[in-house]
Amino acid sequence: MLRGIRGATTVSNNEEKEIVLATEKLLKVMIDENDIHPEQVTSVFISVTEDLTATFPAKALRNIKGWAYVPVMCMREIPVPGSLPLCIRIMLHFNTDKKQSEIQHIYLNKAVTLRPDLHSNQNVNK
Repeated sequence: MLRGIRGATTVSNNEEKEIVLATEKLLKVMIDENDIHPEQVTSVFISVTEDLTATFPAKALRNIKGWAYVPVMCMREIPVPGSLPLCIRIMLHFNTDKKQSEIQHIYLNKAVTLRPDLHSNQNVNK
């Protein structure tokens, strides 16, 4: 079965190092919490709000051992007035036997406000 995992985080500044580090941290938590191996992954989509222009957050994926060949694409989030600024969102598609209800969606930093119904308090400070 192909499943999707949502994740999001925020950064404080539009700086390359901060964007890559925050994205890498989010990816690692998504991977660990859902026991994902790169061979299971179909694709990863990463979107950023329009205020993040310093780098492609997909660079973070290349920092994770074994993930060099996973297809990844970056895109811009729709600039809805009042939406959460400085936000990086990830949609990771992977093959698994897990039920939809077993998927752990991860929201870090200020992104915890996006979908409080999909995460537990354990994800708030990871």
